[in-house]
Amino acid sequence: MLSSTATQTGGTVLLTVVAIAYGGTFLLRVVTAKVPANDLQKSFFRAGHAHAGVLVILGLVATLYVDLAEVEGIWRSLTNLILVAAILMPAGFFLSVTGRDPQRPNGLFALVWLGALSLTLGVIAAGIGLLTV
Repeated sequence: MLSSTATQTGGTVLLTVVAIAYGGTFLLRVVTAKVPANDLQKSFFRAGHAHAGVLVILGLVATLYVDLAEVEGIWRSLTNLILVAAILMPAGFFLSVTGRDPQRPNGLFALVWLGALSLTLGVIAAGIGLLTV
């Protein structure tokens, strides 16, 4: 049986899928030229949307595995960094190309790298936690 913390996390994260779906409608408007965007923006918007969806699923699966295996301590806590990455990486992709016709990403692209670090630490923690139960 799932813990109440995992159940609440799962419910909350599943509700974020509504925002990801809305992002998909935004992406459709971009690729059908209803929202003006240059090639860089189109690429980054696609990457942001894809990372959001994949990382939310990965975060849910990792949370489920860690909870069901009854992983405790630091490994359990650090697993949540996967869900932090699901926020940071898409935000970095979207926010780093805001404005009219940017030619390169702005400084907010650092969020992508912070998200990558968060993802790496979260996945390592989940893996070690599962292997040491």
